Amino acid sequence: MQDNILELGRRISIRDCMDVIKGRKIITFSDDYKKRVQRAEEVLQQWIDEGKVIYGVTTGFGSLSTRNISHQEMEQLQENILLSHAVSVGDLLSRESVRAIMLSVLQNLGYGVSGVRLELLERYRMILNSEFTPWAPGSGSVGYLAVEAHIALPLIGKGKLIGPQGIVSTAEGLQQIGLEKMKLRAKEGLALISGTTSPTGLSVLATWYAKQALDVANCIAAMELEVSGGNISAYGPELSQVRPRTSQREVAQIIRNILKDSSLIGTAGRVQDALSLRCAAQLHGTVKEAVSQAGRIVEEEINACCDNPIVWTEPGREEVISGGNPDSSYIGWSMDSLAIGVTMLAKMSERRTNRLLDENLSGKPAFLISNPGVNSGLMITQYTQAGLLNEMRVLAYPATVDNTPTCANQEDYVAMGYVAAHKALTLVEKLEYILAIELLAVYQAYYFVDRQKMSKTTKLVFERMREVVPALEKDEYIHPYIEIIKNMIHEGVIIDILKKEDYNREIIM
Repeated sequence: MQDNILELGRRISIRDCMDVIKGRKIITFSDDYKKRVQRAEEVLQQWIDEGKVIYGVTTGFGSLSTRNISHQEMEQLQENILLSHAVSVGDLLSRESVRAIMLSVLQNLGYGVSGVRLELLERYRMILNSEFTPWAPGSGSVGYLAVEAHIALPLIGKGKLIGPQGIVSTAEGLQQIGLEKMKLRAKEGLALISGTTSPTGLSVLATWYAKQALDVANCIAAMELEVSGGNISAYGPELSQVRPRTSQREVAQIIRNILKDSSLIGTAGRVQDALSLRCAAQLHGTVKEAVSQAGRIVEEEINACCDNPIVWTEPGREEVISGGNPDSSYIGWSMDSLAIGVTMLAKMSERRTNRLLDENLSGKPAFLISNPGVNSGLMITQYTQAGLLNEMRVLAYPATVDNTPTCANQEDYVAMGYVAAHKALTLVEKLEYILAIELLAVYQAYYFVDRQKMSKTTKLVFERMREVVPALEKDEYIHPYIEIIKNMIHEGVIIDILKKEDYNREIIM
């Protein structure tokens, strides 16, 4: 198979998803994928012909499930559900977020228990493989439906598309893709918006970027320990042996690996460092477990079918089964845990930054600038961290503990998994900014130590940053440098630097 193709029909990983989301790979369907989809469609059509009662096909939706739908109304019902459910509002989801959700929909419906036509999924796939992205506001969903409806509208010639030149009409976008609008058939509108596809898609992104941020945070913690002349004994194997937590041991090993050839370590002569310098293995290790758990749950969800109802196609046991698989509790709970974890990383990062900027704690010039007083240096960058951290603490409140009944109390309990995933992704971006500010401070602090004594790994990171961020010898416009470093974190540039070292490769995603 070509390197730029991901064939659906098997289990896929978060890394596979990111290859598609980033546009590195396009989607095709395996023969098994196609056969499963076609078999379910045949069974569903047979039941419709036999006049069986099927939720969302021969009945209305939600609390309207007691209303019968005639054969003549079936197609209109499926179009109506997209039109009436596309009501999410506010800021648009990013291109990556929409693509993640679309991939989740294709994997969900490709399980072969939804009863939709292969033609529908082929058209959806062609949009995903194109340069165009459906226009989709990101606020106002409790689990699924509204966002997915916006994304599905172009299939029927409605909604909007966003292309390389900006927003275009659906008609223009479809023409450039080589598609025409289509008529939906029984259950297809419902299947396109049912399930945990939007929370799962956003959770793929949140988990990927959280893991990447954690790897960078481990490196930054090591760099700050080095530039502060800290005590490496807090990361010794003995401590991990008497507190046998795998994640703590792994983070401690990472920090030791990064600093193994540093001659700056221990130069401050402290018997014991402050908690923010000596507890990275413990706190980062805790977050590592949250990220790992989220990754496991997200991969289970991306490879599941969370449609409702499902079309069971086992010969002799054919049945339409209504249930609760669209419930997003698994995803929601894991994202709420991830949200708390990334906020914990941020609070330690801000404290380490503060130590570097405070001349009484760092032993370096105030705010890491020559001639402080006339120059403010990095003083206000810590204010930015404090403001971001305050926002993060508010957003870290779990979404899944809330409940607002919907649909005339037919949905009297609501999981709120979408909100959990949406805010987790928002929190990860704020963490990236906080880490970028800490890394800027660490970078600037290295100008006040003997850089010949740096470790090989920290030297690589420092020199790469030096290519895009100058030494701050006097006050200048700092904001662009924060954005540059944040982008280096987000796009994996720092991770790529760490991968150059053989002894670090095993601990980077």
